[in-house]
Order: sequence, then C-alpha cells, then structure tokens
Amino acid sequence: MKKKPIILISIILFILLIYYLVTLFVPQFFDKKHNKVRIKAPYIVSSKAKEVYNSLDFIADMHCDALLWKRNLLKDNNFGQVDIPKLLKANIGLQAFTIVTKSPKDQNFDKNTGDTDNITALYFVQGRPMSSLTKRAISQCEDLYHYAKKSDGKFRVITTSAGMQKYISDRKINKNITAGIIGVEGAHALDGKLENVQVLFDNGVRMMAATHFFDNELGGSAHGITGNGLTNFGKEVIKKMNDLNMIIDIAHCSPKIVDDILAITNRPIVSSHTGVKGTCDNVRNLSDKQIKEIAGTGGLISIAMFEQAVCGTDALATANAIKYTVDLVGADYVALGSDFDGSVTTPFDITGLPLIVEELIKLDFSEEDIQKIMGENVKRFLLKNLP
Repeated sequence: MKKKPIILISIILFILLIYYLVTLFVPQFFDKKHNKVRIKAPYIVSSKAKEVYNSLDFIADMHCDALLWKRNLLKDNNFGQVDIPKLLKANIGLQAFTIVTKSPKDQNFDKNTGDTDNITALYFVQGRPMSSLTKRAISQCEDLYHYAKKSDGKFRVITTSAGMQKYISDRKINKNITAGIIGVEGAHALDGKLENVQVLFDNGVRMMAATHFFDNELGGSAHGITGNGLTNFGKEVIKKMNDLNMIIDIAHCSPKIVDDILAITNRPIVSSHTGVKGTCDNVRNLSDKQIKEIAGTGGLISIAMFEQAVCGTDALATANAIKYTVDLVGADYVALGSDFDGSVTTPFDITGLPLIVEELIKLDFSEEDIQKIMGENVKRFLLKNLP
C-alpha cells in the first residue's frame, strides 16, 4: 500500500521535470523559427553612411515584439532581432517594446477571426500565465522592468516626459545607456474592461493599438472579418486613453476605426509599424489620405522593415516607403517602426540600421532629414506627448 503514494509522487516529479525542461529549451526553438534575419551581422556600409550614422544624436524605433519570446534581453543572443546589448551596440536611444497577448492560428493579412489563439500554447511552454489577456500583458511589462533592474543602469523604462528629459540629459554624459517604452498590440488585452486601461497604464504601458490581427471588443481589424469602426466600448477606451495621455496607435486598425479615432481624439496619433499603399498596396498599409491625417494630428508614421509591409526584402524597400511618405507630408512626421521580433523575417537585426541610412543617402535625403527620421522625431514626439 505504501508503494502507491511513492509511485504517484515520482510520476508527478517526473512530469514537473519534463515541463521544466520544456520551458528551458522549447521557447528558444520557436523564437529562432519565427524571428529570422536575411543577413547576419556585422553589416557593412560606406564610410559616408557610417559617418552619418555615428553622428546621429538619437536613434529610435517604434515597434518590436521581443518581450513575447521570453528571450533573455540582457544577453547578446545569436538569434532574434533585438536585445539590450544590440541596442547599445547600435547606439539606440529608444526602443518601443510592444506586447502581444493573442494572435490567431494560421494568421494572415486578409481575414482572421479571434476564435483561436497561438499565444496560449507559447505561454504554456514559457511557463507564463495563460488565462487573462491583461495578466499576459502585465507579465511582459514586469519582464521589461526586471531587465531594467538587472541591467546595471544601462537600460531604463520611460513612462513620463520628465523621465524622458532626464534620460536625454544623462545620455549626453554617458552614451552607453539605452531605454524603452511599453506599448500593446490590440486592446483585447483589456479583457473587455474599461478599468484595465488604468491597470495597464499603472504597469507602464504608454501606447496601445485598438486592434491587432482580428476584430475585438473595440471594433474591426484591417485583417478581420467585419471592417467595422469603433464600438461604444471602443470609443470609451479611446477617451480614457486621451485622459491618461496614452499614445493611440492605429497600426492594424480597419479604415473605419482610423476615421472614428480621428473624430474623437484631441491628441496626436501614431502608426507604430506600417507600410504605405503608395509603394506596397495591401489591407494593413496606410493610404495617402490616412498618412496626411496622421501628420495633421502632429503624429508619426513609423515605417516597417519586413517584406509584407514594404514589398521588398532589403533596406531599400523600407527607404522607398520612407521617401514616399516624406514626399507626401514632410520629414517631420516619419519614423522607424521595424516590427523586429514580430514573427517576421527582416533584412537585418537592429544593428543593421546603418543600412537604412545608406539607402536614404542614395535617395538624396539631407542629413537633417535623416536625423529626424532615424530618431529625432520620436524624441520630440515623446517629450511632448508622454504624461
């Protein structure tokens, strides 16, 4: 009789050991599979591009999903596209870390429902909370603060305009520091509760998109089924974000949602990672009308760096989308929004940003405009629009 409890305990311990080993090795497998680069570092550019890049005072990127993968961001990994050592190596002033809480199986650019979810299985093998989408978001916020705490002062999370100003001042003395802000991809992370806007804000979130790849409680996704605008709940969320000075991101939103947000908000809006229909016509890219409207709010159009967004597999494709946008509204409203680590293959990891400068020089951009696009616009925008 005594043997049965011993056998049961042994089985439980064996299962726990297997699960522990799964959490150690399986997440890295998925990370490597989903976040590839076409060319590995080091990246070679002309002496002129290197000179211009090295002269940039502030380099910024408005979108990466590195927190999703539970990669050790304090380590210079030989896979993935962003980590803190790479940010320092690339002289990045600020990286937006955006949180994914749910994505549909067989995710595509055209039509998706919210009936399935890839992230549950990913969170299971990572040993993260799987139930509440809000808790999923909070766990990623906590991870970024953990990296900041363990970084020996080399990385900090920015949440206020005053904190941004202090960081800029500190960086003039010590270039070997970098920073991030936290965003959310898709307000389904609210679990349908308006009070969770405040919860996410209290956990450091300063930017949020209404939708991601599927329609949710706020309205229609550019990749969803309905194409609807904002629901009444969606309008309440946008108003609450305005009250908190939380940045509204319209990436992945249906055109009707974009129109509805523009009608409600009294603050600048951004598209944190996008292409433009003028160089790559698809359902998620911005029309000329939308580009002009975003610029009209004083916002930012942040150009992505993957094939589906820019219809190309190299830095030139991104540079061409940047040029199209600048020709339309001017350089003051254009930024970088790579979508690094967003389950996309990119031409390079973040240390390859000098390749963008190389292509912008070839397209006859002035050094002043290159400075704006590569980060000065983001710096100015955050100083003005963070709480």
